Amino acid sequence: MNASGTDLVLWVAFPYVCLAVFAVGHVRRYRQDQFGWTSRTSQLLEHRRLRWGSPLFHLGAFMVIAGHVAGLAVPASWTEAAGISEHAYHTTAVWAGSVAGVAMVTGLGMLCARRLLTLRIRLGTDRSDKVLFPLLSATVLLGILATAAHNVFGGGYDYRETVSVWFRGLFTLQPQPEAVSGAPLLFRLHALSSCLLFAAWPFTRLVHVWSAPIGYLARPYLVYRRRAATAPPVAHGSAPDET
Repeated sequence: MNASGTDLVLWVAFPYVCLAVFAVGHVRRYRQDQFGWTSRTSQLLEHRRLRWGSPLFHLGAFMVIAGHVAGLAVPASWTEAAGISEHAYHTTAVWAGSVAGVAMVTGLGMLCARRLLTLRIRLGTDRSDKVLFPLLSATVLLGILATAAHNVFGGGYDYRETVSVWFRGLFTLQPQPEAVSGAPLLFRLHALSSCLLFAAWPFTRLVHVWSAPIGYLARPYLVYRRRAATAPPVAHGSAPDET
């Protein structure tokens, strides 16, 4: 089936532009703003919501990313060759993805709430955060809605036969826009918002993902050290010891 002009723009040109911005933007950011390569912690301004929201969001995000890698990058024939049936894969993906999605949304909701409700944090929110948080929230919610509508409460939809084929084709330089153009609307919107998120990535706090230490989840957010005790002052008029 031949792809229309709109399909070529949405599912070939647009993703490649976003990937180019993602790559070039990271190089430019690293060369010109290494001191800004950080998540800009605001723990000193509010820590109660951060204490729970940050671990929930990051753990959920790691699980979601792992699920997307397995679902988009690994062909169905590979999992079948490994002895994983389609039913087993589908069941595991739906329930594990639901748990990860709930954790990620809960954590993200707490992080957004503290940014909106805590005046000092809201005043310190820069323009990149004002773009990132709505875009990230929309991408996550669209993914959850797509899964819930079609694979939890619906009749089921195997995105590995459509969206995954298109996704892998982008990286093998053999894009197949017709594979994704017929996917349900929520899946297509989720794919497009994900492309936008990748384009925005190098200009936001998301860059800290590439420099996060291995022990990130186990370490405290900030490490405080007591000031070294100073020597007691010498009384005026006292003579130094003589040897």
